Amino acid sequence: MSKKDHPKTDSPKQEEISFKPRIINPLKISNVVIFSADELVRKAARVVREKRPWIQVQTLADPGSLSEYKSGQSSVFIMDDTAMTLAEAEKIRENNKEAVLILLSFNDFIHRSPPSVVCQKYPFTSKADLIFAVDKDEYLPEKIILSALRCGEDLLNIHKYSKERRFIFLIVDDEPRWFSQFLPVLYNIVGQRGDVMVTRTYEESMDFLFGVKKESQIDEERYFFQGHGDDVVCIITDIFFPRGKDLQSDAGRDLFRLINQYYPRIPVIIASKAKEAFDFQDKAFILPKGDPGSVQTLKDYIHDYTGLGDFLIQDKQGEELYRVKNIYQMKDLLIEAQKESPKAQRLRKLLEIYADKDAFSTWLYMHGFRELGDKLRPRHFRGEGLIVDLKEHIEQEISRIEKTPLILDGKKVFDLHDLVDLLRSGDSQKIQKLAHNDWFSTFLDCKSYSELAEEIRPIHGKGEKLRKALLRKVEKWRKVYQQRAEKSQRD
Repeated sequence: MSKKDHPKTDSPKQEEISFKPRIINPLKISNVVIFSADELVRKAARVVREKRPWIQVQTLADPGSLSEYKSGQSSVFIMDDTAMTLAEAEKIRENNKEAVLILLSFNDFIHRSPPSVVCQKYPFTSKADLIFAVDKDEYLPEKIILSALRCGEDLLNIHKYSKERRFIFLIVDDEPRWFSQFLPVLYNIVGQRGDVMVTRTYEESMDFLFGVKKESQIDEERYFFQGHGDDVVCIITDIFFPRGKDLQSDAGRDLFRLINQYYPRIPVIIASKAKEAFDFQDKAFILPKGDPGSVQTLKDYIHDYTGLGDFLIQDKQGEELYRVKNIYQMKDLLIEAQKESPKAQRLRKLLEIYADKDAFSTWLYMHGFRELGDKLRPRHFRGEGLIVDLKEHIEQEISRIEKTPLILDGKKVFDLHDLVDLLRSGDSQKIQKLAHNDWFSTFLDCKSYSELAEEIRPIHGKGEKLRKALLRKVEKWRKVYQQRAEKSQRD
């Protein structure tokens, strides 16, 4: 079997390096308080207990107990419209220093309206840090609650650990109904590899990206350090959203222009059905928001263009030339680029463009090679020097990862055979902790089992049930990889 597909490494006898994944959210939500008059919101607590068993969930019955509630832990407070009107938000925040207040709203006007209009008609919405759309049909609370909790956790970490190196997906849309539909899909793709930030106005978006409210305030020398733009790996934005008092402004045009001017490496997805969106089709991906299949289309694009999936090489006309699935195939691509042929020369020119956009470092970072991503990010060689530098570092990383086991209770995992043994006999509580932080999926990405990593990344749960679910997936894919290896040997 070719190593460029799925390598089978023998356990090295020496020079082992213990595997340590990157933790993007040092601050974890450990406490959820639900205060709601609606039974569907209260019932959603079951989903949290089942899928996030490390989180303590409490359901409160009266406003007094909510106002007096105190916790030294990071907490999310979930409320429906009625409950939010009764909540003493300032007191809750005073009693809980690391708290996020989330409104799960059943109100269709809130679902479809800009925040300033909503606050004017329903002042209680201003108490919430985040607002999501729920209903009794398509947007059931049990479907959105886990994404709402994670979005709250991301919000806390981005603000509290603002200097941490992280990757952020920025969603710009003033209507909660759309991002409420898409967030569960996005988090299943991202896992623990990146955070999500939601902004709903031009000013919020400018402040997040550049640290200012107006374009005239952007500091040409310091913008890189003032906002979070350098951490953003993808922007999903509408064309029309509020700017100042103009509630239907085409602020997306200016936002797109500024992104291209200051952060041209960031892929932009314009999620809009407006005809104006197609003015940008040469430089952005246009997604007709709400069309059948649009969420799947968005999922596929994010997978291919933000470093989360394959490393996709296209020519200037957008034709796919190469698709790199793992670090071994990345090495093969660089070997191809070193050849003395017109095709190799064209490839080197394309790879320069990708390097200028930090595509290599981002892809490596997203696939578990954190240290290598950090090394390559500030390096901008050209021509053959770029290829030599990349190839040298990739070869060193391959050598390192082959000596890097995942260790649990003294048991070392180098390959799928070892992982099956661990999942069969390992402590279910310790397995649960590793799964929660994406240790298994990140390890599998590093070992070039990217398809398996994709399948187990969204799997969370409790104890034996989780252990068995992970074991079934790994056993399934071990057979698939073995069949591919046998076919490769026959061919």
